[in-house]
Amino acid sequence: MKKLLFILSAFLVIMSCDTKKEGSLVVNGKVKGLKKGTLYLQHLVDSSLVTVDSLEIDGDGSFSLTADLESPEIFYLYLNKKDNNDVNDRITFFAEPGIITINTDWNTFDTNAKITGSSSHDKLEDYRKALSNINKRNLEIILKASQAEKPLDQAIIDSLERASAKNTQKGYAFSINFALNNKDSYIAPYIAVKEIPDANVKYLDSIYEVLTPEVANSKYGKELKELLKK
Repeated sequence: MKKLLFILSAFLVIMSCDTKKEGSLVVNGKVKGLKKGTLYLQHLVDSSLVTVDSLEIDGDGSFSLTADLESPEIFYLYLNKKDNNDVNDRITFFAEPGIITINTDWNTFDTNAKITGSSSHDKLEDYRKALSNINKRNLEIILKASQAEKPLDQAIIDSLERASAKNTQKGYAFSINFALNNKDSYIAPYIAVKEIPDANVKYLDSIYEVLTPEVANSKYGKELKELLKK
């Protein structure tokens, strides 16, 4: 009887080790050129940055980090290079259940990262690339005003302000349309609550109303619902 109980206990231990929790997140990859440092997997909880897993790197830049994930959301891969320099040390990505691979270089950690395994992150990249062109136009307007050789007269200032306002409206319109056209993606409520929370409430409501039930019940879907209540 004791032997039977021992075998049964061992079997249960093996099963518990091999069974992964539903919705678990695995982030693996390699930081090329990294010899020493610490990697942290982080996300925001009530506006505070929380570390859910970490790994000390010593001689090999390969890594694997895990976390429990209730629904897709923004995560961060933070590298403490131990070089007293906070620049170029955090990769932002849209995490979702499953395996996500992040490969990058030590000296261009956040600018050279290649991220695969998350369709939500692919959508986020599409959104960022398109929006960057609109943001460049605003930068051009600011530079034109700041680099003038002599003080600008009021007519030119007014013209630049109108151009900037028009370009800003273009950015809002693009964000709203992107969210509406991706109602089945977790990127839709994310854009509403993180990128354009001050947009006209009727547009935010329009985004929420077209979300699929699964997306509406996600982290950012619930945040959008709360935003609309306020």
